[in-house]
Amino acid sequence: MGRGKIVIERIDNSTSRQVTFSKRRKGLLKKSKELAILCDAEVGVIIFSSTSKLYEYSSSSMKSVIERYNKAKHVQHHMNSESELKEAEITRQQLQDLHESYRQLMGQKLSCLNIEELQSLEEQLEMSLRGEQILTNDIRELNHKGNIIQQENMELCEKVNLMRQENTEMCKKLYSVGNATEVSSNSLMPNGLTTRGDPHELIHLRLSHPERHRNQAIGETTVLG
Repeated sequence: MGRGKIVIERIDNSTSRQVTFSKRRKGLLKKSKELAILCDAEVGVIIFSSTSKLYEYSSSSMKSVIERYNKAKHVQHHMNSESELKEAEITRQQLQDLHESYRQLMGQKLSCLNIEELQSLEEQLEMSLRGEQILTNDIRELNHKGNIIQQENMELCEKVNLMRQENTEMCKKLYSVGNATEVSSNSLMPNGLTTRGDPHELIHLRLSHPERHRNQAIGETTVLG
């Protein structure tokens, strides 16, 4: 298993801090030497410990490395300053041109313009007005479409409410019909008999003998004959 991730913060224990400083310092100087040899680079490393002890490494001479660093820093600073000045000058010129164009569009300081510049300014004004008219028409059309969509939305909401109401009424009707059917089916008994009153009341049926009825019918037939 690999070692856990080390939190990069100050080590409170002085002994551990000193051991870590020694290991990391040696590793840093070793990497610096390898970088100088492998890549033909001029490297200079300066380290001060917590006790103000100096450790250094340079691939050639520390003095020459520092002089070269100072010179390169001065050149870089000068180049940065010139670049910033150029950018500031360009921005200032652009801002001035914009102010001048704005004044001319507002009808100010037109006496110093020639015919071509006046014609160009007129074309710019016409294009601006045309663009403004197009934007106005687009906005008007979008507002009209928005009103239509809003009206359609309101109509759809009304239809949905009506459908919900009809659905509710149909559910009520189906519920009432189902209750009536259940009541009628409960009231019917086998052989088409219905119960009136207490459903638990016993029903007494008088059963007749078939032979008695047959003899009675034969006697009546004899008498009639």
